[in-house]
Amino acid sequence: MSTTTARSAPEPEPEASGANPGPRQVKLIFVGVMLTMLLGALDQTIVSTALPTIVGELNGLEHLSWVVTAYMLAATIGMPIYGKAGDLFGRKSVFQFAIVVFLIGSVLCGIAQDMTQLIVFRAVQGIGGGGLMIGAQAIIADVVSARERGKYMGFMGAVFGLSSVAGPLLGGFFTDQMDWRWIFYINLPLGAVALVVTAVVLRLPKPSGPKPRLDYLGTALLAAASAAVILATSWGGNEYAWSDPVILGLAAAAVAAAALFVVVERRAAEPIIPLRLFADRDFVLASIIGVTVGIAMFSTVSYLPTFLQMVNGATATESGLLMLPMVAGMLTATIGTGRIISATGRYKKWPIIGTAVIMVGLVLLSQMDADTPYLFNASGMLVLGLGVGSVMQNLILIVQNTAAKRDLGTATSATNYFRQIGASFGISVFGALFVGRLNDQMASLPPEAAGGIQVQGGEAGISSLTPEMLKAFPPQVQDFIVRAFAEAMPPIFLFAVPIAFVGFVLSFFVTEKPLSTQVGPAQEETAGTTEPAGV
Repeated sequence: MSTTTARSAPEPEPEASGANPGPRQVKLIFVGVMLTMLLGALDQTIVSTALPTIVGELNGLEHLSWVVTAYMLAATIGMPIYGKAGDLFGRKSVFQFAIVVFLIGSVLCGIAQDMTQLIVFRAVQGIGGGGLMIGAQAIIADVVSARERGKYMGFMGAVFGLSSVAGPLLGGFFTDQMDWRWIFYINLPLGAVALVVTAVVLRLPKPSGPKPRLDYLGTALLAAASAAVILATSWGGNEYAWSDPVILGLAAAAVAAAALFVVVERRAAEPIIPLRLFADRDFVLASIIGVTVGIAMFSTVSYLPTFLQMVNGATATESGLLMLPMVAGMLTATIGTGRIISATGRYKKWPIIGTAVIMVGLVLLSQMDADTPYLFNASGMLVLGLGVGSVMQNLILIVQNTAAKRDLGTATSATNYFRQIGASFGISVFGALFVGRLNDQMASLPPEAAGGIQVQGGEAGISSLTPEMLKAFPPQVQDFIVRAFAEAMPPIFLFAVPIAFVGFVLSFFVTEKPLSTQVGPAQEETAGTTEPAGV
């Protein structure tokens, strides 16, 4: 209680009031945080078009999903930590720390010599990446009112959407024209610029009062539960049967860690995810809807480039270009809905419309095969992009509009955390489904095709198959392999439709509240403070 009282005391009031920036400074701050958010978002997808080459060079299709999942899992675990740290210690220093960690991880990924090293270093990179995204969203909430924030959130969502396809495009370009390692090295100059911009532009007050007690035990339990969930879903049905003791043990560990986490959070002085957040219906609904969106988006973005390269014969760069319809849909929807929300103050209908459109996009993509024209594939990507863009950033706006001042960063990070858990879960499960279906398809290949793969790929066989190696096969063998990929992948998108439907139904229960016109969170602290809601 003493910490809360100190943090709500009037001593920092003059500094806080002076921290409210004018329009020009807001724009400069926005440019700085957008650049850092772009870095974090790009590295969720930039490896996707390079994955066929990376797994071929470092040997292991069976580890394909972990190159993406390691980053996302680490970023996911880091999000609540960064959100809480920003609330307790001030956002600027925490934000810059995240940038430095991200750049260190980028260097390590660039020098990785095997798949194990790459996966570990991607986790290091993800620890920083989680702080970039959370810091950007919380900082904008500190300096822009909820009513005006719709426009800014729209552009932030556009950056996130742009990165979802620009990442694969850049990854393909560096893979084709230079070396796949440059997908990590390119972060260094961009990160240096981001550090300079944030150091010069950001002027945010630091919280005063006694040093708070950190929730180390809660953080450890949250990390353990998250890791157990992702490991179980990644290994289940792939490296181990779902009934294997390893998978059952991981599932039990996840449940136990989650239960202990709840007990610890009820007693922690500064819980990493305060349980009071779950008393807010809109926070709970936005978090669950975010899970469904994360599954739909990332399971699609992660595996579409493989389809385009292995089935349609696109190069890594071309596969990125071929996914531009998805980013066009996301850009249109995020910017458009953000501006409409700022103009009207109404937001409830967009999650409803967006989740419905997502289902349509997934159904369209599930119908792809080796003979469908690109125009059909592009239409499915466009529709999915429109749906995701109508939902993703607007969920953050809904949560921030009801968040108490002391919980702004925590509520923002928790919502992102649950969405990322959904994304990691989706990538892992859909990866296991894809590999399992592909193995079934390959098992039915004629001996000459299977033998050719074994000769070309060595002991790893299909695990070392790359688009370049595919082109070296005789035409008949190529056709067998292409159709195996075409039969194995598209149906997995259909499996996400029921999940998106859950988000659609829950969207009807979101409460539409007036958007605050004050700078900072819309809700006051409940501990008797009369402090203004500004920064």
